Amino acid sequence: MTVAEAFDAVAGTYDEARRRLVPCFDAFYGTAVEVAAPPLRAALAAGRTPEVLDLGAGTGLLSLLVAAAVPGVRLTLVDAAPAMLAVARDHLRDRDVPHRTVVADLADPLPAGRYDAVVSALAIHHLDDVGKRALYRRAADALVPGGVFVNAEQVAGPTPALDRRYDEVWTARITELGSDADEIAAARERMRHDRPAPVADQCRWLTDAGLADVDCFFKEWRFAVFGGRRP
Repeated sequence: MTVAEAFDAVAGTYDEARRRLVPCFDAFYGTAVEVAAPPLRAALAAGRTPEVLDLGAGTGLLSLLVAAAVPGVRLTLVDAAPAMLAVARDHLRDRDVPHRTVVADLADPLPAGRYDAVVSALAIHHLDDVGKRALYRRAADALVPGGVFVNAEQVAGPTPALDRRYDEVWTARITELGSDADEIAAARERMRHDRPAPVADQCRWLTDAGLADVDCFFKEWRFAVFGGRRP
């Protein structure tokens, strides 16, 4: 089963488990929105519609949060799983948010255009490290000057011992929040496709891609939010 097929299979129930499977949900997604928001508000102040590209957008969860925080944005959502994007379209139409969806893999060329923010949540870790670096370069090139890239991501520990500890903490936390054995098993099955990388490596790759002010803005065990700005 491919990554897209694995996520299409759970498209109808994916969102309801997010707050259990991402124990730091509010801070994690909230930080990503805070990082993305300033250039979007600047575009509005200049009389221009802010353009947002959401990579691996899934059911549109991050896009919806960005649109709620900065009304008036226009969204482009990219994902390889059409059933996930169908859920996103329904949510965005219900809220009258201007958008387009593109069925594409993250290794494919990005949709044409220049963006005030390129965002992603829990998707880029499906690429290998070479693929991540290539995507970061394409994302940086797609930004307008002053635009930001932000990745709310599942990351690897910098050592095998820490990576095991990340998993122990995650398992304990999601169990406390009500994930049962079936939900945990299904999550682990999807995680077979994961290729996470440490935060420090990925921040270095963003700098190599030409971004400035690169930082990790939030981190709680395996969940991190990091990004940078196009000069």
